[in-house]
Amino acid sequence: MILDERSYAIHPQYVKDYLTIYEAEGMALQVSFLGDLVGWFTTDVGTVNEVVHIWRYEDLGDRERRRAAMEASPEWQVFRKKTSHFVQSMRSRILRPTWFSPMR
Repeated sequence: MILDERSYAIHPQYVKDYLTIYEAEGMALQVSFLGDLVGWFTTDVGTVNEVVHIWRYEDLGDRERRRAAMEASPEWQVFRKKTSHFVQSMRSRILRPTWFSPMR
């Protein structure tokens, strides 16, 4: 099992707009491709215009297949076009649980 932690710095004046559009148009579509959503978050301390979401995959191959299918989707491309101007920057990290982690 791996976790894909993705964070997006959103232009501060557009955080609410981004979240509203994502909830209404992007979330169900993304879940249909990526599957196991662990959580969606906003930062409260530090970089406060950041959104973070975490997805669980079986392995890197599972992640690659699912993300490729989503990126090939015309519906996903429409959503990305609607929201890309809100995003300042993006970061992705792959997290692997330790052998003693409660989440494995």
